[in-house]
Amino acid sequence: MGKILTIHGGVPLKGTVRVGGAKNLVPKAMVASLLGNTPSVLRNVPEIKDVSVVRSLLELHGVNVTQDPQTGDLTMDPTDAKSASNRAIDAHAGDSRIPILFCGPLIHSLGQAFIPDLGGCRIGDRPIDFHLDVLREFGAVVHKGEDGIRISAPQGLSGAKLDLPYPSVGTTEQVLLSAVRARGVTEVRNAAIEPEILDLIALLQKMGAIISVHRDRIIRIQGVDELQGYDHTALPDRNEAASWASAALVTKGDIFVEDAQQRDLTAFLHVYRQIGGEFEVKHNGIRFYHPGGELNPLILETDVHPGFMTDWQQPLVVALTQASGVSVIHETVYENRFGFTEALQRMGATVQVHVDCLGSTPCRFGHRNFKHSAVVMGPVDLRGTDVDIPDLRGGFSHLIAALAAEGTSTVTGIEIINRGYEHFTEKLISLGANVELHEAGVKVGS
Repeated sequence: MGKILTIHGGVPLKGTVRVGGAKNLVPKAMVASLLGNTPSVLRNVPEIKDVSVVRSLLELHGVNVTQDPQTGDLTMDPTDAKSASNRAIDAHAGDSRIPILFCGPLIHSLGQAFIPDLGGCRIGDRPIDFHLDVLREFGAVVHKGEDGIRISAPQGLSGAKLDLPYPSVGTTEQVLLSAVRARGVTEVRNAAIEPEILDLIALLQKMGAIISVHRDRIIRIQGVDELQGYDHTALPDRNEAASWASAALVTKGDIFVEDAQQRDLTAFLHVYRQIGGEFEVKHNGIRFYHPGGELNPLILETDVHPGFMTDWQQPLVVALTQASGVSVIHETVYENRFGFTEALQRMGATVQVHVDCLGSTPCRFGHRNFKHSAVVMGPVDLRGTDVDIPDLRGGFSHLIAALAAEGTSTVTGIEIINRGYEHFTEKLISLGANVELHEAGVKVGS
């Protein structure tokens, strides 16, 4: 039986939380250890589900993974890398999409790779076709079977000239992890340039990769025959930082987010202050707080970096239910990211979702019947209700709405939160939230 979180709302969140290493970097950095011929050390590793999934997959493939009990640092030794059974990969992958990124490194190490049917958050199709097309461009042979996809490269991988139809983070990661040991030069245009991508590039450079980043989203990689291990400290998770910032605003609280970095949150901080939130940048983090007074409505479009990130949108929508007036949000990155608003409506929020592009820039989801724009009217008094969490950021949004609401909410599906938020319940309690965690009818924390 899953865990149930009971939330008694109306309590401002106050105190300090520390963000861990970035969820959008750490699992990919772990995969990169397969590319080296000596052990790699990864620091600032968060205790989240995605890390345990990738650790299991690495160990299945013969990588010796050890963790320092004091620091949490991971050491990964790929010396005895081997093929793993399809059934074992499928069992350990669960609903994670990380296995697709194993392909390039495994082909370089073993000549082949296998991908099970892939899951992930229910926020859009996120097709793996981009990934498979990239691997074909590198010379890989893709065979789709009943149990998954087999990928091989009898002649090895060769550099390619790629022009991505969209600056996809996952596809750019696939290119980097495949190109660094491919023969010849790879050039990718319209690449993603998120901070996590640049951190992955820094890590690969430490391994001996030859990579240059150019203006206009162009990345060039000169393949090398071999790479060594790395010693790398993951950058802090900017999405977790922004989530706690929204929690402070929604609950009228005051949260110091330790290790939050201003340079990776520029677009978020701009919008946060526009709404009426306030922040104070310190040497070791950022304090986010509600300064009192009314919140302001706004018009917002999500975008790839350096724009307003899609992961920041959902928690911020909860804040906009408390703004005085009409806000418009146009989601341009994932086509189905407004499913979470149904629970907000049951809590008393006034949110309308639309298939039209309600923004200044028509996007690729326009005229395709995707409900990818939202109109939020406020302020409203939220009230507690029963919620089943649909996805990671939407789930966090439901939780902070419940924390701000009058009355009691019962939340199920919180295991999804553990995919991206380290020690989530403990952090809530440390901030003064009035919550109780149950499992099979037994209270395990309050």
